[in-house]
Amino acid sequence: MFRELLVYHNSSLEYRAKILTLMVSANGTICECEAKTLIEIADKIYHEDSERAEILVETVHEYHTKIITNNGLDFEHLIQLVVRETKEVKRFSQKIDIDLLKELLACIKDEEERIFQERILEFLITLKEEYTD
Repeated sequence: MFRELLVYHNSSLEYRAKILTLMVSANGTICECEAKTLIEIADKIYHEDSERAEILVETVHEYHTKIITNNGLDFEHLIQLVVRETKEVKRFSQKIDIDLLKELLACIKDEEERIFQERILEFLITLKEEYTD
């Protein structure tokens, strides 16, 4: 709630957090490599605003915690939110940075988990293509 009041363009940051959460929550845990890569991605997105990058990472962890503790959000619902928000605010599709998201693939060693994460990435690519003007 406070983020909405205190963070400039909060909806944009929240959308990016949802996209990143889809990628890192695919296997139910955020491994050390994913956590480190998530920080690097946030720094690349908000390279001139370290506080905003930090808030992005915190928001991803909040969404992830909600998913794994079944606290009002599950993985399928998160996918539905991303689709709905992309349809409602088409400019959000430009915030799906495929190259940055691909960096998270390097962290997954288990073949089945990697395939699932690749499918999520393919879904995001399709979503981006469908709604980018």
